[in-house]
Amino acid sequence: MVGAMTIHGIVPGPQVMQKQPELVWGMIASMWIGNLMRSSSTCRWSASGAAAAGAVSPMFPSIVIFCAIGIYSINNAPVDVILAGAFGLLGYWLIKHDFEPAPLLLGMVLGPLMEENLRRALLISRGDASVFFTRPLSAVLMATAAFLLVLALLPSLRKKRDEVFVESET
Repeated sequence: MVGAMTIHGIVPGPQVMQKQPELVWGMIASMWIGNLMRSSSTCRWSASGAAAAGAVSPMFPSIVIFCAIGIYSINNAPVDVILAGAFGLLGYWLIKHDFEPAPLLLGMVLGPLMEENLRRALLISRGDASVFFTRPLSAVLMATAAFLLVLALLPSLRKKRDEVFVESET
């Protein structure tokens, strides 16, 4: 909430209650409504219990609707809601196919920084990519990265090899 307030130009702190009481009371009212929905008899089935049972929580549709309203209210663009839905489906597909979210998030966050530094290194070396293999520190780092990549791929290669041998014996 502090990040959202900062984005909208509201300085979080004790002065918020005096300068923008409608915001504070709106947040308090939304928390009361959320607690009422959560503790009502129709929504007693908790999200964690629903997830453990493999079912969808009864609060899921209202959460999706409020998220869509929030996304639409930022730019008043329906395309933003469609994009959020598309990325939600992509995320669901990635979870169902056992993709790890941490490396994807690290790649999205650190990717532009790595690309910028790669360009900088290539500019310094006048476009010669061999500098990554001829310098001792970068050569050790590249060899370590290659070793870890092979180490990560070995189990899947062994599994495929074992499947081929099992099929050829029958």
